[in-house]
Amino acid sequence: MRNDVLAWSEDVLGSRITDICELSGGLTSTMLALTDETGRRTVLRLMTNEPWKTHGFALTQREASALQTLEDTCVPAPTSLGLDAEGRHAGVAAHLMSRLPGDPSPEIDDASVTAMATLLAVIHEVKPANPFRTYESWAWEAKRTLPAWTKHPGSWQRAFDVLAEEPPSYQPTFLHRDYSHRNLLWSRGEIAGVVDWVETSTGPAWLDAAHAATNLALAFGPDPAWTFLERYAALTGHRLEMYWLVMDAVGFLPPPGRKPMFGSPTELERLDRWLHDLMLAA
Repeated sequence: MRNDVLAWSEDVLGSRITDICELSGGLTSTMLALTDETGRRTVLRLMTNEPWKTHGFALTQREASALQTLEDTCVPAPTSLGLDAEGRHAGVAAHLMSRLPGDPSPEIDDASVTAMATLLAVIHEVKPANPFRTYESWAWEAKRTLPAWTKHPGSWQRAFDVLAEEPPSYQPTFLHRDYSHRNLLWSRGEIAGVVDWVETSTGPAWLDAAHAATNLALAFGPDPAWTFLERYAALTGHRLEMYWLVMDAVGFLPPPGRKPMFGSPTELERLDRWLHDLMLAA
């Protein structure tokens, strides 16, 4: 880490940093856990990884705005402490935040799936003073090519046909936009924190739910994914909208010529099965 971003962090905190440790799991960024001489623990996001590095200014600004929006809500989100979106100190966009308690959950059970659905319904009740950008689909047209590893080519083609149609109308909703078990921290069986708000958007509530479900399906198989969707529908009274589930699943395909970001054989098989299940249910 560059000395000037360390000095900037100390200036923001008003205290000397005594320990730095890199956190695991960051896909878009280098995530550093900082401890200062008062014992306070913070997290520094450095947008080091492409293609997110190129868009680091907008991403870190969006995350800071989202955290400010959530300050007076019951959503357990970090507090934004300092923002260097221009990268003047680190050479890349940087965002300093409070560090939440808790750890990622290695397992998902019925209670944790219910907790995930309950918290997502709470997030969707947030009313920001100024709407965030309209959601972006990650299932852009270049991705709509039959994957060589599929056992269900007909299902993928049907999915591509669904996405070629106009999206259904929706009630604009505050979205995390990358809500999943990967971005949750747990303590004593309860969700202690929701992190990674760089993609915060306005859009259909089911797109957030769909993304959580796809991630569950890839990590643990279809059962917890369907349970999550059922719990979310029961909590919100919203009828399941398959278009958004299909959009999210197709969004996990890589553009032609690129490897999937997840990519293990098990995850590819689970994505294939999940998309096939969605099309059977559609």
